[in-house]
Amino acid sequence: MEEKILVIEDDKNIAKLVKYNLEKAGFGCVVLSTGEKIFKILDQQPVDLIILDIMLPVVDGFDICRDLKSNDKFKNIPVVMLTAKGEEIDRVLGLELGADDYIVKPFSPRELVLRIKSILKRGKKDVPKKEILNSGILAVDIPRHKVTVNQKEINLTAMEFKLLVILMERKNRVQTREKLLEDVWDLNADVYTRTVDTHIKRLREKLGKSGKMIETIVGVGYKFNPGCDES
Repeated sequence: MEEKILVIEDDKNIAKLVKYNLEKAGFGCVVLSTGEKIFKILDQQPVDLIILDIMLPVVDGFDICRDLKSNDKFKNIPVVMLTAKGEEIDRVLGLELGADDYIVKPFSPRELVLRIKSILKRGKKDVPKKEILNSGILAVDIPRHKVTVNQKEINLTAMEFKLLVILMERKNRVQTREKLLEDVWDLNADVYTRTVDTHIKRLREKLGKSGKMIETIVGVGYKFNPGCDES
């Protein structure tokens, strides 16, 4: 069964170029010029990945990404931002909103296809060693993508969830910011390390007292330390 990709791009020439290269690579492709009807489209045509421009008419790509990642039904669909906005602040914002990759125009169609294949392959390979992770009153149900603290469900973005799972699976082992950036976002540029700090901060806030188990190792990174649970 071919994997299907939704492309949201208002530039007809770019949309045509992306569609051509995706179909040539064996993907199915649906193209939209705006994002207002994205949830209706996703209900009608499930997709495996979304390529999203930022500078769109009516609703911009940042807002669309934010809405996707806050929607329980669609938050696990990978999002690749393809945009002319190449400033660091835009890249960081895109990643912090939950985008899986950020590609700046002009771009190489071949590189775009390779990155998409890498993201989809990575998703298939992410088979957890355990289905349920527990630490004190914190429980993570990986197959159901559900996190509870004291039996109360906590709403996490896809990236926050993946970050928490990786930290818990590697409990008591220090993870550098660079390592987390590579394993969670599949990036290795030092300029993005602050996005790790932002996600850790938000994750701690959402977990409440259980967030204390995510320990900061000054000058290095973070460690999941069950011994810090003061719940």
